[in-house]
Amino acid sequence: MEDTSRRLAAVKAIQKKLLGKRLSYDEIFTIMDEISSERLGDVLTTYFVAAGFKEGFSPVELYYMTKAMVDTGTRLQFEGIVADKHSTGGLAGTRTTMIVVPIIAAAGYKIPKTSSRAITTPAGTADVMELLSEVTFPPEKIKQIVEEVGGCIVWGGKLGIAPADDVIIHVEEPLSFESFDKIIVSIMAKKIAVGTNHLILDLPFGKTMKIRHRRDAQLVAQKFMRIGRYFHMEIVPYINRAKGPAGFGVGPYLEAVDVLKVLENSPDRAVELEKKAVTIAGTLLQAIYRTEKKNLDGLVVAQEILSSGKALAKFRQIVAAQGGSPLVSSDSLKKPKYRIEIPHAESGTINEINNYNLNAIAKTLGAPADRYAGVRLHSRIGERVTRHDISLTLYSSTRKLLQEAEDMIDHFPVFYYNK
Repeated sequence: MEDTSRRLAAVKAIQKKLLGKRLSYDEIFTIMDEISSERLGDVLTTYFVAAGFKEGFSPVELYYMTKAMVDTGTRLQFEGIVADKHSTGGLAGTRTTMIVVPIIAAAGYKIPKTSSRAITTPAGTADVMELLSEVTFPPEKIKQIVEEVGGCIVWGGKLGIAPADDVIIHVEEPLSFESFDKIIVSIMAKKIAVGTNHLILDLPFGKTMKIRHRRDAQLVAQKFMRIGRYFHMEIVPYINRAKGPAGFGVGPYLEAVDVLKVLENSPDRAVELEKKAVTIAGTLLQAIYRTEKKNLDGLVVAQEILSSGKALAKFRQIVAAQGGSPLVSSDSLKKPKYRIEIPHAESGTINEINNYNLNAIAKTLGAPADRYAGVRLHSRIGERVTRHDISLTLYSSTRKLLQEAEDMIDHFPVFYYNK
C-alpha cells in the first residue's frame, strides 16, 4: 500500500472510531504504523487518542492495539523468567522501581526495566536514574547489560519499542492526561516487547491519584489481566490506597537520594518507601516462585536481599553497567544550588496531602528539566505539627523559580490540618 493510501486508510479508521464503531486488527495496525512512522501528524494522532478517551476500547480492540504497537516496533527477547514492574503513576515521590529492580535481579531473575520520563509528575524513573547513569542505549546494549548483571533501568523512548506509544505520549503531555485504556496498552506493549512473562502492576488509588477509586483500580486490573492472558503473561495487581508520597522528596535529585538511602539501609531512610518497595518486590517474587513451584516466601526473600546489602550491591552493578559510578551513594550526589525552608501554615494534625499541588510546586521550581529542583516534605499524614515547624524545603537551580514557588504556596497548599 502506498504512503498516501495508507494514510487515507488510517484517517478512515479514526473517523470510524470517532463514530463509536469498533476497529479490526488491520485498521488498528494501519493507525499504529502511521503513528510510529510519524506520518500521521499530531492533529490526527490527537483525534485518535481523544476517540478512545471517553468511550474507551473493547477488550479485543485493546488486544489489537497492544499487538499492533509491538508489531510495529523493536523486540527484545530473553530466556526463562523475565520479570517486570510497572505503576500507573500519578503519585509523586514514590520511586519504588529503582529499589524493586535490584532486589529482583539479586534474586537471580532478569528484569529489563524500560521506564518513561515524567508525564504528569515532576519526575519519571528515567529522569531520576539519569542523575546516576546513562539511560539511553540501543537495544543490543540493553540486552548485553541485562545478560551481564540481571537488570537495567533505562529510558524506553529511543529504543524503538512500541514507538507509536511514544508519539501518543507526546500529544497527551500538554493536556496532562491519559485514559485508563491508553495506560493499559502503553504498559502492556512495552512489557511484551521485552519478553516479560511475570508482571506486578502497582495500582495506587486515592483522592489526588490518576485512579481515584478502588473500583476503578479493580476494573483497570481486570483489563490488564485479560490482555495478559492473550500473551500468556502472569500479571499480579497490587491495588493500594495512596494518600501521599511514600518518600520524602519530589523531583529527580531528591527521589534519587530517597532510593539510595533505602538501599543503604540508612537510619534516616523513608521507611514507607522501603515497605512499599519490599511489598512489590516480594509479591512479584511470590508469583515467580509459584510458576517454578518453589516453596519460598517472596516477602521474606525480598526483605533479606534489601537488609543484607545485596540489593545495594546489585544496584551499583546496574549503575556501573550503564556508565555510572560503581560507588554511587546518597552522599556522593551533587547538591542543589538554592533552597528555602517553608514553615507550616498552621498548627494541628496533618490529615491530607494534596498531590496535585505538590506536583505543581515542584514543576514551578523547574522539575524535571532541572534535575535538582524539587520539594522535600518534613511531615507525614497523622503527624502533629506547629506553625514553627518546617513543612517543606524547596530546591531549585534558579532563584527566580524558587521565589515563584514560594509565592504560590499560599494558593496551592500541600498540607491540610485538623485542629
